[in-house]
Amino acid sequence: MKAVVYHGSGKVSLEEKAYPHLEDPGDAIVQVTLTTICSSDIHIKHGAVPRAVPGVTLGHEFVGIVVETGSGVKNVKPGDRVAVNVETFCGTCFFCRRGFVNNCTDEHGGWALGCRIDGGQAEYVRIPFADNGLTLIPDHVTDEQALFTGDIFSTGYWAADIGEIRPADTVAVIGAGPTGLCTMACARLYSPAKIIAIDTDEYRLRLAKERGLADVTLVPGKDRIQERVLSETRGRGADVVLEAAGGKDTFQTAWQIARANAIVVVVAMYEENQILPLPAMYGKNLTFKTGGVDGCRCGEIMELIGAGKLDVSFLISHRCDLSRIMDAYDMFENKKDHVMKFGITP
Repeated sequence: MKAVVYHGSGKVSLEEKAYPHLEDPGDAIVQVTLTTICSSDIHIKHGAVPRAVPGVTLGHEFVGIVVETGSGVKNVKPGDRVAVNVETFCGTCFFCRRGFVNNCTDEHGGWALGCRIDGGQAEYVRIPFADNGLTLIPDHVTDEQALFTGDIFSTGYWAADIGEIRPADTVAVIGAGPTGLCTMACARLYSPAKIIAIDTDEYRLRLAKERGLADVTLVPGKDRIQERVLSETRGRGADVVLEAAGGKDTFQTAWQIARANAIVVVVAMYEENQILPLPAMYGKNLTFKTGGVDGCRCGEIMELIGAGKLDVSFLISHRCDLSRIMDAYDMFENKKDHVMKFGITP
């Protein structure tokens, strides 16, 4: 079968690979029907994810059809349409029992798919702990609507939750890329008074506003970010800041625009260390919460998608088949043609 393989040192290629097979009673084999490229795949390509294993098939954001299950799988069966969770988790260890599935202590726990074990930029994939990692897709929900359930929707849902957003809060979201837009959509569920979106890409900001995800949009270098946020919040600053960009200066922006006693949630993946300037922020009494996502609420997210409460299928701006995925990588990494996300069919 065709699969996108990471070879280390910035090398990623489409090549032939053996079909996966069941290795454990809790496994399922899924035929991929729609996959995509995530910014985390680009981080792996650049060597910014030390845990990534050379030789692994990339891809952790995909949907498909169950074709085979191990004897221990109870929740899905062959023929079921499913969305795949970005994280692999046993469900029984100390962290899983507390909902911290990103820290699952199983050898394949946490973010494994497309990083430490073969992922979904392929025709078929093996899913460990299938009862935990697969979410049934209702018949009336399309693959494109369900595609982001297990990764960037889970990230946005988790970020909005731990941000403790209250009705009438002002929420600032840094980053209007796919993860940032999903975060805005999930923040809307909490009825904030205002969502302020901050990004350097004005096209993405327009999209955020047109889709009703942001009320105010700000562009660093063009707008005085701190001053504008203060003017939008009666001089206080944002009640909650959700940092989904991971840029060179975005962490500093996050704490600077937060009001005193605010919560700052960092869900971005950085390629460089960040500085926590404690003397400068002394007295703001900020609470920082950091990634990565605990993606254990995919069932809730799918229900919201099915009810029409969440829908970011508009993020799929480009489409291609698996044979052209390397061209898609180039376009996505270099942000050509206003690309947001690819819908890739094997």
